[in-house]
Amino acid sequence: MNTYRTYRENPMYRYLLLLVISSAIGFQGWRTLFNNYAVDVVGVNGFQIGIVQSVREIPGFLTFFVIYLLLVIKEHRFAALSIIMLGAGVLLAGVFPSFGGLVFTTVVMSVGFHFFETTNQSLSLQYFDHTRIPRVLASFKSYGALTNITVGAVIWVISRYFPMQDLFYLFGGILIIAGMFALTRDPVDKTKPPQQRKLILRRKYWLFYTLNFLAGARRQIFVVFAIFLLVEKYGFSVQHITILFVLNNIMTFFLSPQVAKAIHRFGERTMLTVEYASLFLVFLGYGLIEDKNVATAMYLVDNLFFSFSIAINTYFQKKADPKDIAPSMAVGFTINHIMAVVIPVFGGLLWMYNWRIPFIAGAGIALCSLVFAQFVKTPAPLKNTVDS
Repeated sequence: MNTYRTYRENPMYRYLLLLVISSAIGFQGWRTLFNNYAVDVVGVNGFQIGIVQSVREIPGFLTFFVIYLLLVIKEHRFAALSIIMLGAGVLLAGVFPSFGGLVFTTVVMSVGFHFFETTNQSLSLQYFDHTRIPRVLASFKSYGALTNITVGAVIWVISRYFPMQDLFYLFGGILIIAGMFALTRDPVDKTKPPQQRKLILRRKYWLFYTLNFLAGARRQIFVVFAIFLLVEKYGFSVQHITILFVLNNIMTFFLSPQVAKAIHRFGERTMLTVEYASLFLVFLGYGLIEDKNVATAMYLVDNLFFSFSIAINTYFQKKADPKDIAPSMAVGFTINHIMAVVIPVFGGLLWMYNWRIPFIAGAGIALCSLVFAQFVKTPAPLKNTVDS
């Protein structure tokens, strides 16, 4: 039984919120600077970008190791240590302005980012029931978006006066301090059921695995090639990319709470159907219409639907045994990154042949996702149960 009147009173909510904001500072700072840093300072080409982005996803593919690390480290402390590692990777990116340096620091950053995301999702699903979890996850997305806006504003102002290396030092240092502070906190509720400390694959979770697999492929095309399209083909500067990130996050800030309410009202299948049908059209827009204004519009619309992915986790929580959450999140995260490791490299090669191909492939992935979304079945949507 939940002893807290609202999810905001739960110590784990405040703990995770601190780390979510910290993760947003580091990853958004790194992502905003990366493409311009890689092109303008390091001088990489499309294939090298694909290699770096592929290497960035390898730690996500290996998140199943988290289960074994949790045998010796408490899950909430592991989340804080992951933030420290994320910060170290961001900071070191400014120290090694070379292709090899990009690869090394990206791996360090990515280990921290992906391991934190795994434990964040796991702890969220463990500590908040199905009537509250959409609001909790939406709240994290909203605060993350607000943080991203702030980071974008900071970069917009100070990038005119300081080299990009100094910005990497700033954001990385903030994360390291925040992670060390979190290590002094203890938000654990000892009444929660213990989690299995071994990898599990259950037939009844097949749809959760499939949706994660396809979502990972879609996400990579957006993260790697949509941004690179704007920088390489249309010549967007770091200030232009920053503006787009800010606009994206303003939309996410206002949209995420509405997505949580919509999941309660319409259910997971409806929300995922809307997402994937729209993404099919978005990817066709990227690939078939050669216009920078259209590409910009597709980028903004594409981002709108990231909040809808909350429905995959809320669907899983309704189906899962409570003790399976931590190991299943690790497995789901690994499956999510199978294609994420492959797509950047092969997509980069195909980009060199024809830049349209990755986006046409994205349309096909969205269509497959739309088909599988029709298999999502949950209890009738609940009304008047959304926690304040």
